[in-house]
Parts: sequence; structure tokens; C-alpha cells
Amino acid sequence: MAGWIALLRGINVGGHAKVPMAELKAIAGRLGWSGAETYIQSGNLVFDAEGSAEALEAALEKALGQAFGFAPAVVVRSATQWRALVKGNPFEADVDPSRVMLGLAKGRLAKGAAEAIEARGVAGERVRQAGEALWFHYPEGAGSSKITPAQVDKAAGSPVTARNWRTVLKIGEMLG
Repeated sequence: MAGWIALLRGINVGGHAKVPMAELKAIAGRLGWSGAETYIQSGNLVFDAEGSAEALEAALEKALGQAFGFAPAVVVRSATQWRALVKGNPFEADVDPSRVMLGLAKGRLAKGAAEAIEARGVAGERVRQAGEALWFHYPEGAGSSKITPAQVDKAAGSPVTARNWRTVLKIGEMLG
């Protein structure tokens, strides 16, 4: 079986779209996935399963819809892809890692997405595309940014979910 990472978008934020991590692990088990582990409450799932990323996304979204009455966007990447993402961080060497986020789109990124998003930034915020990943550097912190999730989705042409650098590294450690 292959190793995978599933990222759920927009759950457990401000008391909305609640998905308990114990239930997320149980859903993975009911789908026949093995070794399911979660990390923090933002919807990070590491597991082993057979199938394509698209099929795994669809299965998890359907199961979440049945269990909770809503289906958050799910982005799935293979362990191999995740390791390449970690190595592809364009900001790792030159900035405070607590100010870096990785954004992954559910679909293919639209041409010029990084530039369109960066144009909305303030206070030296930078956005870079590395393959199918968007990397964000927020010098003043993401909480003070004027870049909204809706703007990111529009520029990317697909729903995007983001994780901070510490979470990206922790998921990498969970993969072994």
C-alpha cells in the first residue's frame, strides 16, 4: 500500500464545520485505509491505501458528507509528492519559518496564480509557485494579511488549503 496525506479544507475553524480527528481516523478505517494518523485539529490525515489521489479525495469527501452533512474540499498527495514539496520550499533558507505557509490546490493551478495573489499582498508579502504548490511568506504574520482565501481560490482556479511550515514538516515526519 502507498502512503498518502489528506488535507481537509476549512474545518474546525471558529466552531464551524466540526470534524473530530478521532472520527476522521474512524472514517479512514471504514474506507479500508490503514495506519491512519491525524495531526492537530485542522484536518491532516496520513494513511496507507491503494488508488489514485482523485479517487481517494472523492471517497473521503463522500464519507465526510455522509457522516457530517457537509463535505469539505479534500486535497490528497502521495508521500513521494509530500517529500518533494518539503524540498521545494523557496523560502526555507531566508525567512522565519513561522511566517511560511504551503498552499495546495484541489485542481491544477491557473497560470499566473502566484503573481495574481502576490499583487494583493501588503507589507512585503510574497507568493511563489513551485510545481503545483503555492508558497506564502507573511513577514507580519498571516493573520494581518489582506490576502483572503476567496482571493487565493479565485486566482488559483481551484479551492486551496494551506498549512504552516511547522505542520508541513510534522506531516513529513509522520510519513517516516
